[in-house]
Amino acid sequence: MKNLRLLILSLSVLTTIASCKQNETKETQPEFKVDYEKFTLDNGLQVILHVDRSDPVAAVALTAHVGSAREKEGRTGFAHLFEHLLFLESENLGKGGLDQMSARIGGSGANGSTSRDRTNYFQTIPKDALEKMIWAEADKLGYFINTVTEPVLAKEKQVVKNEKRQRVDNQPYGHNSYVINKNLYPKGHPYSWEVIGSLEDLQNATLEDVKEFYRRWYTPNNVTLTIAGDIDVEQTKKWVKKYFDEIPRGENIPKMEKQPVTLKSSKRLYYEDNFARAPRLTLTWPTVHQYHPDSYALSVLSEYLTDGKKAPLYKVLVEDEQLTSNVGMYQSSSEIAGQLSLSVTAFDQKDLNTVAAAIQEGFEDFENNGISEKDLNRIKAGQETDFYQGLSSVLGKGFQLAQYEIFAGDPGFINQDVKNILAVTPEDVMHVYNTYIKDKNYIATSFVPKGQKDLVLDNSQLANVVEEKIVEGAEESFDPSIVATYEKTPSSFDRSVEPPYGESPELNIPEVWKEELDSGIKVFGIENDEVPLVQFEMQIAGGLLLEDKNKVGVSNLLANLMTKGTKNKTPEELENAIESLGARIYAYATSDNITIAGTTLSKHFDATMDLVTEILLEPRWDEKEFDLLKQSTISGIQRSKANPNSIADNEFSKLLYGEDNILAYNNSGTEASVNSISITDLQQYYNTNLTPKLTNMHVVGAISKDEVVNALQTINSTWEAKDVALPELPMPLYPEASTVYFYDVPGAKQSVISFGYPALKATHKDYYPATVMNYRLGGGSFASQLTQQLREGKGYTYGIRSQFNGTAYEGYFKIGSGIRTNVTYEATSLIKQILEDYGKNYNQEDLDVTKGFTIKSTARAFETLGAKLNMLSNISNYGLADDYAKQRQAIVNEMTVEDIKALVEDYIKPNQMIYLIVGDAETQLSKLENLGFGKPVLLNTKEAIE
Repeated sequence: MKNLRLLILSLSVLTTIASCKQNETKETQPEFKVDYEKFTLDNGLQVILHVDRSDPVAAVALTAHVGSAREKEGRTGFAHLFEHLLFLESENLGKGGLDQMSARIGGSGANGSTSRDRTNYFQTIPKDALEKMIWAEADKLGYFINTVTEPVLAKEKQVVKNEKRQRVDNQPYGHNSYVINKNLYPKGHPYSWEVIGSLEDLQNATLEDVKEFYRRWYTPNNVTLTIAGDIDVEQTKKWVKKYFDEIPRGENIPKMEKQPVTLKSSKRLYYEDNFARAPRLTLTWPTVHQYHPDSYALSVLSEYLTDGKKAPLYKVLVEDEQLTSNVGMYQSSSEIAGQLSLSVTAFDQKDLNTVAAAIQEGFEDFENNGISEKDLNRIKAGQETDFYQGLSSVLGKGFQLAQYEIFAGDPGFINQDVKNILAVTPEDVMHVYNTYIKDKNYIATSFVPKGQKDLVLDNSQLANVVEEKIVEGAEESFDPSIVATYEKTPSSFDRSVEPPYGESPELNIPEVWKEELDSGIKVFGIENDEVPLVQFEMQIAGGLLLEDKNKVGVSNLLANLMTKGTKNKTPEELENAIESLGARIYAYATSDNITIAGTTLSKHFDATMDLVTEILLEPRWDEKEFDLLKQSTISGIQRSKANPNSIADNEFSKLLYGEDNILAYNNSGTEASVNSISITDLQQYYNTNLTPKLTNMHVVGAISKDEVVNALQTINSTWEAKDVALPELPMPLYPEASTVYFYDVPGAKQSVISFGYPALKATHKDYYPATVMNYRLGGGSFASQLTQQLREGKGYTYGIRSQFNGTAYEGYFKIGSGIRTNVTYEATSLIKQILEDYGKNYNQEDLDVTKGFTIKSTARAFETLGAKLNMLSNISNYGLADDYAKQRQAIVNEMTVEDIKALVEDYIKPNQMIYLIVGDAETQLSKLENLGFGKPVLLNTKEAIE
């Protein structure tokens, strides 16, 4: 161990700029610190430790400084493929050992991600399993490569290709990024290919490629280990040294030199997208690498130009020309280069030349007026809130420290990073606009629905996109049962012995306070001062439940309209008031409530609640905003008709509930129903159905009970307490027999499946036991049979899960996945078989794994503000006790194998199930009759498809 040093990081935003109505003031707040210690092992491993005793958990993250930018042409997607491989097996964990251990110890689940520049592996665990996790991470880094065999590689290629199909090939506009990057960056530039790579390159990867990649990049001197949480620093250092110290150092890693891009000319490209239902224009300019001085002003510029009522591009494209409902712009800075993209998904049949002209008009507005200090400070206030939000979990702190270590050379750069954000001036913002956008060359992509080439930007050339063809038996076969044989890597001690648990942490249930106000509002809160933030949600029961099925969409439109101004504030004034506080306030409707929610700095809670009070009690009923919302909603409904996942959700609800049940309908409505809704309908719903008597208020964060109750006094004393009765819904019954339903999406690269039936409400006594029973079926990710057999055993899917999903009003059981198209029948048949055998084969080992995960994972159940908010929602909406987590532990402890088998018998019904498949009927439909459930029912006709 060398270069031992103790670094104390003060994340201090001692002076925050706040925009006020009349002038600018400076506020001083208590210093906020994240202390850490950094040291380096002799083999070059960088280690960063951070102590956070707010919860009995620890987060462990292993970050390798390698991403797709280190790949070779012809082997694209390799860094991401390698991320997958590293989870599968290592010499001492054994096959599937990491996932099995994660389940036993109650971890959040082994996970990872790959970017252009780095790959990370992370998990949050109860603190008593920290030594186990350090042992496991060392085994992955130093004792992994011998376990990779040809069958292992063949299977994981299928998994990664399924991921690409799910995230790219089967999605609207999925190929847009590929077209942009291929043309923005010159051939051979490390950013000219996609992180996920091409299907052809993935298929061509060899076992020797894997080993070469591992030897070059997965060495201690190219890796950073971060451990954050309730840890003993000295003991943790000893464990790190014990398990990592003898892993040999690799070759020196060359520094990635900056490779900025200059375009010699603009390029215009187009593509007719099988899954798009609206035209999209994206403009992309080359900019600067991460932490470049100009990157900060570029981030401000992108937000100012597009986000909110004052944004020049929003004003022209959304309000004046009504070409779209949203304008998105984002600065993406990576290690060696950067890019700025502006994206507009226009309304149906809108010419993208008109969109481009409107964009230029918005740019001219900015050139003439720039950005004011007040608007700049408003954006900075939001950045401050986002900064704290990113540090609200131990994993978030660990990620942030590793990010600065790898890409800035010092975790302490976070201090300078904050200063750089706050130092941006209006002149800086105008400078980056003139330097990187004004009159500069760009890449323009026009993605349009098939048959609508006339909408693309003038002088556009057809983009070269390779679409996968659906071919039966195209994928190579593999035998997942083959066990790798190899000579173990020598070690100074027996690494095959899994370390013991540490001292078991006590279950720390947050203290809940409650207050029922005179108006009937029930207030639930948890005070927690870990970060100076407050999160809140006001749930008003009703939502879709109180709508007319012939005019669905009213509650959704109402919720969205509520934040578009108040009686005394225009939409722009309300937006500015919220953002000047660094707050976020939003409203949305669900099947059973309308919710007003948000996040704010604790010092601004009173002012934020004043705005919530206006939003709730003094609606503006702005006709222009209402018309814009209707147009936006209809456009969203149109686009969803080509998205296989949206289709599956909507069709499953119809089949589950039947047309006479309001829950069969998507609460956004249909094109026809939304067109029929008037602002009078919203006013009637508001006046008739919104009442404090059906309202629960949840508040968590650095705020006291008295402060919350005081902030609600105006609402409590002013809001009329009407009596509103929620309807009793007819409960759908299990289908008498299973039926296969098929929705045709020609050319679909995957089949999206939704299998299920009506099940338990969240308030039913068996609801929680049923979720426990489901853990080994499909609720436990890699510990579940569905994942192990369909993903790990067959390579049919990227991911699959089953779940019981219940509210106070209804419930259902559902299996969902995206399946490789050419094995749709085989995957469905296997799922059916797993369901039929689940109860018969369930044994003591299954129960032990379930108990281990369920009981131990409770230690991390309430770590974040969001988790605490969810706890309050469970208590208020389902009548659970404040210590329901402990009660559930007792239930699990007492469960037997016979109990699980009885639950399976009662609630798993493979032969009384809706089998819904959204995919390519031409190649898949006819085979499904072999399932034995009769001829599949085709839900859409050829005319409807066209």
